[in-house]
Amino acid sequence: MRIGVAGAGALGYHHIRILRELAGDAFAGFFEPDAARAAQVAAELGVRAHATLDGLLASADAVSIAAATQAHHAVAMRCIAEGKHLFVEKPITATAREADEVLEAAASKRLVIAVGHGERVNRAVRAAWPALDRPRFVSCTRFAPYTARGADVSVVRDLMVHDLDLVLAMIGEAVARVEAIGTCVIADTLDVAHAHLAFPSGAAASVTASRVAGARERLMRVVQADGMIALDLAAGTATHHRLRAAADRASLATSKVAVDPSAFSEAVTLTAPEGEPLRLEFAAWMGALRGEGVVLVSGREGRDVLALAIEIERVIARGGHAGA
Repeated sequence: MRIGVAGAGALGYHHIRILRELAGDAFAGFFEPDAARAAQVAAELGVRAHATLDGLLASADAVSIAAATQAHHAVAMRCIAEGKHLFVEKPITATAREADEVLEAAASKRLVIAVGHGERVNRAVRAAWPALDRPRFVSCTRFAPYTARGADVSVVRDLMVHDLDLVLAMIGEAVARVEAIGTCVIADTLDVAHAHLAFPSGAAASVTASRVAGARERLMRVVQADGMIALDLAAGTATHHRLRAAADRASLATSKVAVDPSAFSEAVTLTAPEGEPLRLEFAAWMGALRGEGVVLVSGREGRDVLALAIEIERVIARGGHAGA
């Protein structure tokens, strides 16, 4: 299976670097419309730069798309027309309608599509996943200092979308109701946003993102029947604060002094092997192309998280009132 890359920007560079290593002699090169950038990357990584997208498609059986989001739909549809399997960086497209068109076209040709939501394979998430048991409440905070990169879209699609993907995957249901607020601080698009998500089963999630923070923070708290799992996605760590079966809850409930958490729970460190997220995503994608498993994030999942992000933006624009 010959693998190629469309786009050689900051992220595309790493697509090329990793796929060159994973595919070896089957790496088909890349296409980048900026000739100077293409020459630079080709020289640094020792790979072939195709002069046109058609040239790349003539050499590849599968393509990783790392172009600008606005170009995802056009590039994906061109690849699909030529029968190429796809890995598409998040968001899958600029709109849900574009995503639907891509998925329908790919399904008609039985092509594999994976979407690059790298937090799915964050070490903390991989460590916590086996301990998840029907989460009832998930709290997420994602803060970052301001940079112009990504400011062409709201913080919902720029940063919050990572946590939205994790919430949907953890709870395993479609959202029943959205409430949200947000504001612009520096950019003309939302720089700060908060959303409350309600699910049909009664589960809920609180998701906050800011790209005008003084420091970086990527935290999650997952509450379920057996306790709470705390994840630090920046550090890649996870701790399960698991309820003790022998705890005397009746006595603790009537205590007139502060209760030490160790009286009713134990802190269990959860671990997972080291691994570069993008490399893990590509390894799963290439395995799926060989029929050896499934992709980490499917095209349908990528479409659904994009649609949720767009709905949150719409609710904020309407004044924060609940939306279905």
